[in-house]
Amino acid sequence: MNENQLNIFDIINEKYKITKPIRLIEFFAGYGSQALALKYLGVSFEHWKICEWAVKSIQAYKDIHFTKDNNDYSKDVSIEKIKKYLLSKGISSNYNEPMNESQIKRLNEEKARTIYNNIVATHNLVNIQQVKGQDLEIVDNNKYDYLLTYSFPCQDLSLAGNKKGMSDTSTRSGMLWEVERILYECKELGSLPKILLMENVPQVHGKKNIDDFNKWLESLTKLGYKNYWKDLIATDYGIPQTRNRTFMVSILGDYNYTFPKPIPLKLKLKDLLEDNVDEKYFISDKMIKYMMSESSGGLSRKEMFERNFKENKNVAATITTSAGNRPSDNFIKVKNNTKKGYLEARDGDGIDISSRMEYHRGTVQKGKAQTLLTTNAGGVVVMDKTLKKELCNKLIQDGSVEEGDVVKHSYTQQILDGNKKCVEKSDGNMITLTTRGDCVGVCVKPKVLGGIGEKDSNNGTQWKQQNRIYDEDCAITVTTCCNPYYKNELRIRKLTPRECFRLMGVKDEDFDKVSKNQSDSSLYHLAGDSIVVNVLMAIFKEMIK
Repeated sequence: MNENQLNIFDIINEKYKITKPIRLIEFFAGYGSQALALKYLGVSFEHWKICEWAVKSIQAYKDIHFTKDNNDYSKDVSIEKIKKYLLSKGISSNYNEPMNESQIKRLNEEKARTIYNNIVATHNLVNIQQVKGQDLEIVDNNKYDYLLTYSFPCQDLSLAGNKKGMSDTSTRSGMLWEVERILYECKELGSLPKILLMENVPQVHGKKNIDDFNKWLESLTKLGYKNYWKDLIATDYGIPQTRNRTFMVSILGDYNYTFPKPIPLKLKLKDLLEDNVDEKYFISDKMIKYMMSESSGGLSRKEMFERNFKENKNVAATITTSAGNRPSDNFIKVKNNTKKGYLEARDGDGIDISSRMEYHRGTVQKGKAQTLLTTNAGGVVVMDKTLKKELCNKLIQDGSVEEGDVVKHSYTQQILDGNKKCVEKSDGNMITLTTRGDCVGVCVKPKVLGGIGEKDSNNGTQWKQQNRIYDEDCAITVTTCCNPYYKNELRIRKLTPRECFRLMGVKDEDFDKVSKNQSDSSLYHLAGDSIVVNVLMAIFKEMIK
């Protein structure tokens, strides 16, 4: 029942309040946002069971919630038996289908044992199609409240998916009916969970799926549940993300439930952004040009890309599973960010301009050993080597450098002996860098800085000679006509994985746990596939005494 359609009997019925310890069962668990919500609320609960078949999600759940469990549950099991077990469980490497026998066989022993240990540690039932009601082990209902959450796959429901719906049990969204089967098996055993919590995209009750949604409500009613559902948006619960999702609370018995009231949004998107972001998250000229090109059918790439910058700048669009790979994904304009190949430094920043392979020549290194020495006249970027410091200090003190001058501060004996110029008048142009990579700095006045161009295509060993001027915020001024969003003081980048997790309500300390064994692409998927923790916390608070 939609909360907006409460009748007189709902008003009479008392609200159910959880007073017992919770045993949490998470179907389609992901990294366990429901468990995080209970943890952040300080609620007494137990990780009773999870059901998650994706190897990366299983790893993420284990790293966040069972961080200290370093037991080797596989030590007395042969690798042959472990691989046979993994095959029988139906683990998935791509979120779409179980791994076949040849894929399981190709797993190296360490990986196979890690997956096995993660499954055991997290009390994981793995593949919902194999789960039986008795596997939930719902006992001692007088001592515990069993809370079962099910955020079944939305790929066949969402506007971004293939819209197959949830009628067909062979579709991913059709896994809802596996939940129904398990609940009816639990009823036969006389051991239903006290509370159910569903989460999915609003299309779950849209025109195409409303018949199936009503069918689901009727089925839950027959099982003895009183159902309340409502669409909730993250911006109403403290998170600056326009993530709108449908939630349904089902309580066994004649109990009422009221969804939490919205609260004022205090955070803005900029409050959740990282201060220092790696260059890899900034989109290239080539990518911008592609995204600004027209394409046939529906919204063009340009229209989808532009839409990112027409909405509320203080709120992020919905986090997706592949942030930054498509024109429709999240992009933001930011100030004060570095770009590889540019001496875009401020007082206290270091510039790595060595030619050694382990460094990215030309990048600003915040808080590293390199130092920017300044006077009233300007500053010179130097490597933090005593000899170079002394050389550049002397140039400044002697007044030998002026704004825009290029300073070569290599170890060459010609410079030290005075036989080679240390300062060259650049007239606004950058001198040609040699492949030898002599250290080069530029004398600047505050807020204005000449720069080195981007890497050439010659295996990244040379640099284009360019004349770039930076505005007062040290963001590049680009006049390239094909980049309408490259304006003074602005650059465009993707959200980082950490920022995506922050926008899902996950604390940095938990992101640090989950990120240690995941790639960036996997982290994007995990975030986009999850539930905003703050919304879950608000929902749970309404039923916890």
